[in-house]
Amino acid sequence: MKTRITELLKIKYPIIQGGMHYVGFAELAAAVSNAGGLGTITALTQKTPGDLANEISKCRDLTENPFAVNLTFLPSLATPDYPGYVKAIIDGGVKIVETAGRNPQQVMPYLKDAGIKVIHKCTSVRHSLKAQEIGCDAVSVDGFECGGHPGEDDIPNFILLPRAADELEIPFVASGGMADGRSLVAAMALGADGMNMGTRFIATKEAPVHENVKQALLAASELDTKLVMRPLRNTERVLKNNAAIRLLEKERALGEKLTIDDVIDEVAGVYPKVMLDGEMEAGVWSCGMVAGLIHDIPTCAELVARIMSEARSILEKRMQQVG
Repeated sequence: MKTRITELLKIKYPIIQGGMHYVGFAELAAAVSNAGGLGTITALTQKTPGDLANEISKCRDLTENPFAVNLTFLPSLATPDYPGYVKAIIDGGVKIVETAGRNPQQVMPYLKDAGIKVIHKCTSVRHSLKAQEIGCDAVSVDGFECGGHPGEDDIPNFILLPRAADELEIPFVASGGMADGRSLVAAMALGADGMNMGTRFIATKEAPVHENVKQALLAASELDTKLVMRPLRNTERVLKNNAAIRLLEKERALGEKLTIDDVIDEVAGVYPKVMLDGEMEAGVWSCGMVAGLIHDIPTCAELVARIMSEARSILEKRMQQVG
């Protein structure tokens, strides 16, 4: 299947594994890339630029296909060594970067000079247009359904994707609610050039997370996510657990007095405990509504092949019915 995204990124299928904290390690990224999609290493999961350089090298040993590195620009108490991470990406010969969070304009000259294709994650049309303006090669348009940070506009993909198609000139992929061949066909029908999957790729054999995490996704329905930190305008969609309920109770009790310090116990340093150690109540962790569409734990190759087979079958049957 050829789309503007497959041509731009030189991948076989228009399926991208989004960057995920303490999930996007070399093992998963390589497995997705070997399956014909685009795997992604998460830079800030690596504690230092040197660690990222090692992870890139490891991924290169595991796949000959293109893979990306996610670099997220978010406010934090201790600012990461962004110049160091950018240097590790460039020196490692990575040719695709997924940026997220704040505007990546500060690093664009360095990435573009190195011949790197930049995909920026956006939750609105206006932010997508800004990404296009500063020179991003593509955007990942994240609808309200997505895990992690869906923005503050609450626009689902059935509206957001065609709006993006109406406004954008650069390619874009759909993110949020993406799980199978139906997702891919629907996303492309609405104007996208492919899809980005996060939560669905956690429930794969190669995802280097604790089995408790995968089983939690299998057990969850589309009703089992919560939106936290809305009063702080840092909304995050997370899997419903005791930590999420506790955090929401604090939000209700404190109202306008709520600060990040009030919820720090539920959100800080959580991912290693959850993803690596399987402590499911350690805090809140990102999860999309797509959990309701996850019913098994295939290999990445099996998942990608199934998606493409389903997509082709849908297209063939619909074309026959139309004809």
